[in-house]
Amino acid sequence: MDNLLNIKNLTVDLMTSRGIVYALDGVDLEVRSGEIHGLVGESGCGKSITSKTIMRLLDRKRARVGGSIHFKGTDILQLSEGRMQHLRGKEISMIFQEPMTSLSPLKTIGAQLGGAIANHTKLSKEERQKLVLSLLERVGLLPV
Repeated sequence: MDNLLNIKNLTVDLMTSRGIVYALDGVDLEVRSGEIHGLVGESGCGKSITSKTIMRLLDRKRARVGGSIHFKGTDILQLSEGRMQHLRGKEISMIFQEPMTSLSPLKTIGAQLGGAIANHTKLSKEERQKLVLSLLERVGLLPV
């Protein structure tokens, strides 16, 4: 079975107002196609930093990343931001520890879901709206 995700010697140093924080040092991880993994550990051990680094969600001006992260054979640390945006949410995603705080209180859930769908599909506005309503019904946020 081929590796879907292959991380070798991942290091992350964060530049803060108090100096450098050595957040990760030598993380190795392999995930094969079809496997499901969860990162577990005590608070502050590096779960979120590891996940955010894989998703390339760290501020590149404040984070120094070393090692390699290959997703489907491609070194995602070398991808352009545009190509990475294409991968995020469509091929690779992350469920945050507090997923309900991931939604903006300034926009409707429908608008936020519709925007994500628009970024990854060629559906018309009407098709996106139908899909959003269907998804919200499926998870019990709209009456059937």
